[in-house]
Amino acid sequence: MINKQLSSLLLVGGLVSLIPTTPAWAQSPGGSNSGLTIFSGVERENILDYHLDFGGDRGERDRYRLRIPKDKLKVQASAFRVNYPEYYDGEFDTDRMEVRVNDEPQPLKDVVWNKEQNFVELQLKEALEAEKPVELVFSNVENPNSIGTFYFNAQVEAIDAIPPKRYIGTWIVDIN
Repeated sequence: MINKQLSSLLLVGGLVSLIPTTPAWAQSPGGSNSGLTIFSGVERENILDYHLDFGGDRGERDRYRLRIPKDKLKVQASAFRVNYPEYYDGEFDTDRMEVRVNDEPQPLKDVVWNKEQNFVELQLKEALEAEKPVELVFSNVENPNSIGTFYFNAQVEAIDAIPPKRYIGTWIVDIN
């Protein structure tokens, strides 16, 4: 009897020790959202890091920080294309989009939002050198009205390369 009580007490004590004593915030400033993704259909090495500055709540305004690590940018880039799913019904503000390298905005030639084909393209005035960490910043985004997980695929338009557009990874964006 005492053995059973002692075993139960040890089991409960072990489980309680697994509960964190301080809250963990998935949306900490400057943090990331990529987290642990299992069974996404995307190879782990192709999942890109991102951050939603204002929490990713449905129907609310937000700022998306879509990050591309330098090891993914293997070619000189003249443009970045972000393809999003047909069921994403958020709204982008093309006047509030940037390409940043080391937190410095890069001059843009044009920003194209093609709603029919579900992509946004940021065209640079001058090509970026390869192996630079890049952050695509989409400010004043209106999040979709429904909660869900949205796969945003990143392509880079390469200078003098075949094929000219190359897939470089996927941001798996969660809207609450």
